[in-house]
Amino acid sequence: MTRIGFIGLGNMGGPMAANLAKAGHTVQVFDLVAQSVESAIAAGCIAAGDAREAVTGCEVVISMLPAGEHVRALWLGESDGERGGQDLLAALPAGTLVIDCSTIDVDSARQVGEAARARGLRFIDAPVSGGVAGAAAGTLTFIVGGDAADFAAAKPLLACMGQNLFHAGALGAGQIAKMCNNMLLAIHMAGTAEALALGVKEGLDPAVLSTIMGKSSGNNWSLERYNPWPGVMENVPAARNYQGGFMTRLMVKDLGLAMALAEHGHSAVPMGALARNLFNLHAAQGQGSRDFSSIVELYLDKQDPA
Repeated sequence: MTRIGFIGLGNMGGPMAANLAKAGHTVQVFDLVAQSVESAIAAGCIAAGDAREAVTGCEVVISMLPAGEHVRALWLGESDGERGGQDLLAALPAGTLVIDCSTIDVDSARQVGEAARARGLRFIDAPVSGGVAGAAAGTLTFIVGGDAADFAAAKPLLACMGQNLFHAGALGAGQIAKMCNNMLLAIHMAGTAEALALGVKEGLDPAVLSTIMGKSSGNNWSLERYNPWPGVMENVPAARNYQGGFMTRLMVKDLGLAMALAEHGHSAVPMGALARNLFNLHAAQGQGSRDFSSIVELYLDKQDPA
């Protein structure tokens, strides 16, 4: 079994670390939120006093952090472009495999990865898809950028946390593919919510309409696996007042990354830009901490959809 350092135990990282421990690996964890660490301990992980202690003696280190600035601060010691963070790469022996599962900008992923390689470390960017339910069930999709040999070395561990493991290409490719995926996710979630709201306003039952569209050409993941209408589907955020899923503010962040990528490549993304505006509006109305499927409430004229 492998000794793994795991840093970042949020809605996604916590269940991922727990699944590694469940698979029999020794998982040393750290997070700034004490309750998250306590939950990891209950799942069989070992608590560390800080990030440096969490990686001590580990063959593999995994991070799952909110944004590029947090990843740079942890691994490079950068804080707002200046030194002063952890500089954790300096604490790792040559040959250590670093897996960053955060969804961040491509430049940050490449910067950290190139710095790791310069120190004789192995590094892959491996953002995930599948949501909190997928993290808990161990059915995530991992989208990996980096050397093929490093991807192969990481696969046995990634398989403890996910079912679908993809090598997207060179360093940073994982982030690019993830941005494309999440832009599409935002578009079809917004469209699904809009279609359901239209049908319900015209007197249709949302469950019946969902079934019809789910067996027709309008079917998509948001409709089939993550229905945004309360009461239609169990075990999704819509069934618990949009709590415990993928927060709207994180979708806004991801859409911002996609827009920056589009600007860099001079790519036309009109539907992605519209989705970003919709989710920005929703977040600005105080919904940033609720699951992104709560976007359905934008179409309801302030009425309760239940």
